[in-house]
Amino acid sequence: MTNPKRPEDLSEQELRRLLLDKRHASRQRRLERFRRTGRAVRLAPDLPPAAFDEWRTQLPVEGQEPDQSSPIPHVSRRRRWFDRLLLGVEVLAVLGLAGILFNGFGLVQTLNQEVVAALHQEQVTPTATPLITAVVLPGGHTPPSAAGGAQFNEAEIPEHLRPLVQSLANLPVPTAGPQQAIQIDIPAIGVLNWTIVQGDGWEQLKKGVGQHIPSASPGQDGNVVLAGHDDVFGEVFRDLDKLQPGDQVILYTTQQQYIYLVTETRIVEPSQVDVMDPTSDPTATLISCYPYLVDNKRIVVFAKLQNP
Repeated sequence: MTNPKRPEDLSEQELRRLLLDKRHASRQRRLERFRRTGRAVRLAPDLPPAAFDEWRTQLPVEGQEPDQSSPIPHVSRRRRWFDRLLLGVEVLAVLGLAGILFNGFGLVQTLNQEVVAALHQEQVTPTATPLITAVVLPGGHTPPSAAGGAQFNEAEIPEHLRPLVQSLANLPVPTAGPQQAIQIDIPAIGVLNWTIVQGDGWEQLKKGVGQHIPSASPGQDGNVVLAGHDDVFGEVFRDLDKLQPGDQVILYTTQQQYIYLVTETRIVEPSQVDVMDPTSDPTATLISCYPYLVDNKRIVVFAKLQNP
């Protein structure tokens, strides 16, 4: 009688076969028990254990090279060619997609550059529309000796601009703030304690000297433009032509006084409104009709702030 081998003496293949035999026997016992209790029906005869030998021998063993002598399923040459063709098509499809993505990215960049260039060419730098605040210099009126007496001289204004002047005359006049001029003194020609009002229209100049809106406030960088009559409503600026360079023009606010010194006097046409343009330094400009009782031109006196 052959002595049974101990488990440690068995090879891996023998252990695997022994395990399969035990699993088969256990399965058979369960099936037999199910048949006795009516829970299983025999459909085909059970195969003997030897029927599994061929399957067992074909099982690969871990770490063991497969048996080269075992038959290899035959793959037709047509199938291999077809597989290679599909692989090539897939590779070409991937390359084509990559090319499309690359070209699309380049196209988007080109379009963006063209749009930016087009916008840059079409873009026009916006410039502020100059605010039209005067068509002619303020203070214009007919002489008191004219038929009908002194009144606003509409003839100085071009006919096509008269509606604009009328609309500007209807604008509300702002109330003077603490930094705006409220009084003027010109000692050299006897102008003392004259009131300054905001606005230089016909109605405002009846009250005294009018400050052109929106000219600068006294002491600030810019041009303080003041207008007054020479032969009506107090004749406040009758003697502007007597001023000499260095004469004082004193402007008052509710908080301070500012002394300007005369630098120049000019006789200009009523349409020469550029004398009211803003300046980079603190300056003052005095305007009145000229000559006395004729009033077909303007006298303009320029002054600069003393020790700004």
